[in-house]
Amino acid sequence: MSVFSRLLFALFLALALIACTQPDTDNTQQLEITGTVASADTINSAIEQAFAAKRSDVQVSGKGKVIKLLADDNKDSRHQKFLVKINTQQTLLFAHNIDLAPRVPLQIGDEVSFNGEYVYNPKGGIIHWTHHAPQGDHEAGWVMLNGRKYQ
Repeated sequence: MSVFSRLLFALFLALALIACTQPDTDNTQQLEITGTVASADTINSAIEQAFAAKRSDVQVSGKGKVIKLLADDNKDSRHQKFLVKINTQQTLLFAHNIDLAPRVPLQIGDEVSFNGEYVYNPKGGIIHWTHHAPQGDHEAGWVMLNGRKYQ
């Protein structure tokens, strides 16, 4: 192999190694939003984006503080209802199906993390599907309180 060919090969190899070590900003953003470890700025960003775009039926994860406990909805499937503030402008109504998942022993001020389906409404939105999917036809959701997952 000639000196020129070796130099060209070395240059190609160096460029390939550099390309492998550069972060892909699109994938990094996706990991921050959907990963289990995310910064406080990004943990609720998918919910905030869905609210701004008035989108529904979006699977999201997030965290916030319980600000109000509401009466259960006992029509048809029973749902535990409560409000969670996720930022200074947005509050979510939770409809946690207690026929399919255990009741979450919440108190006002509790910090919760969650995974469920977001539905837009002008008051901030609704989170439901915070339980397992008995027929496997939907992504399973959950509510996490004090390290315990309720699904």
